Amino acid sequence: MGKLTVRALRAVLAVVLAGTVFVQALMVWALFTDPEDGALPLTPLRVITILGMVSAQVALVCVWRLVTMVRRGTVFSHAAFRYVDGVIGAIVAAALLWFAVTAVNAPGQREDPGVTVIMGGVGLAILGVALIVLVLRMLLTQAVARDVEASQMKAELDEVI
Repeated sequence: MGKLTVRALRAVLAVVLAGTVFVQALMVWALFTDPEDGALPLTPLRVITILGMVSAQVALVCVWRLVTMVRRGTVFSHAAFRYVDGVIGAIVAAALLWFAVTAVNAPGQREDPGVTVIMGGVGLAILGVALIVLVLRMLLTQAVARDVEASQMKAELDEVI
């Protein structure tokens, strides 16, 4: 991975991370200063938003660490699994939070339940992303195994020579 690519990705990650912190701060502020007007249950939605930003931040930090490992050439190691697992966990948490938003929003959609069904479909799509990352984790597992095997073969060849 080139230096320009790493810098561009890190810039994007930093901007998104700053944005999530900003949204979190606004939601915490609104949670304590802006009373509900009764139209929607705002407090649960604000809490879910704050938690959603936490899950995004976890994923961003894990991706940052993985990019660092790629840049150093150490991504094919067992240490990478904790960050990939962190991304998977953050995506699953985001899906669960989305299902919570759907449940909070559902009573207001009694006349048009299609919105709730679509929101549930979005939650399933988010879980699908977690499954894709899980498949990529399995590919990483195979790559790490091949890397270990190659290192062992190289060590044996060095002994012979």
